[in-house]
Amino acid sequence: MANPVATAASTQPEPGVPISLIVGLGNPGPKYVGTRHNIGFEVIDQLSKRWAILLKEERRFQGDYGAGIALAQHKVHLLKPLTFMNRSGQSIRAVLDWLKLPPTAVLIVYDDMDLPVGKLRLRLSGSAGGHNGMKSAIAHLKTQDFSRLRIGIGAGHREDERDQAVISHVLGNFSKAERQIMDEVVSIAVQALEKSLINGVEKAMSLYNGLDITT
Repeated sequence: MANPVATAASTQPEPGVPISLIVGLGNPGPKYVGTRHNIGFEVIDQLSKRWAILLKEERRFQGDYGAGIALAQHKVHLLKPLTFMNRSGQSIRAVLDWLKLPPTAVLIVYDDMDLPVGKLRLRLSGSAGGHNGMKSAIAHLKTQDFSRLRIGIGAGHREDERDQAVISHVLGNFSKAERQIMDEVVSIAVQALEKSLINGVEKAMSLYNGLDITT
C-alpha cells in the first residue's frame, strides 16, 4: 500500500489560514489521568478553563469537543480524541471534515520523549518522531504540514512505542519534582498557544522554543 503522506499533494501552511482547531493527545479514562502521555489533554483542559469553552463528548467526533471565542476575537475549536492514542487521527479528521477546515488550520499538542522535562517546541510541520498519536494524525490528514506543540517528558529517543521501557515511561506518572515543573510548563504552553493565535506560530516559536523551565 502506498504511503499516504508520500502520495498526497503538498499542503504547506497557507497564508491567511489561521489556527482554528487545537487538539491535545492522550488516552481516555481515569487510569491515564496525570500520566506523561496525557500532557496534551492537560493543556486542552487549561485552555477550556481559561477561555470558558465547555468540553463535552461528541460521538460524531469520537472525542471531547468544544468551541468558543478565545482572547475576545478568535473562534477556536478544542478537541481531546477519545479513540486512544494510536487512533487519534480518526477524531481529528472527523472534526476537520465537519468544519470544512484544511489540515493547516490544526495545531496538535503532545508529549515528546526527545525533549527533557521543562522544555517545549513549536513547529509548523514535521514527522511523527515515533509518536503513535502523531503517526495516526499524519496518516489521516495525509500530510505532515500542520502545526504542533511538543512538550518534553524526558527519557531519551522514542525508538518504538511497543518497547516495554517506553510504555512504562509514557504511561507512568511524573515524579513530585517533575509535576511541579510540568504545572509551570502547561501554563507556558497556554501562553505560547495564545501568542500563536494572536501573532502566528512563527512568532511564538521565536519567543518560546528557547525556554527551559528548569533553569
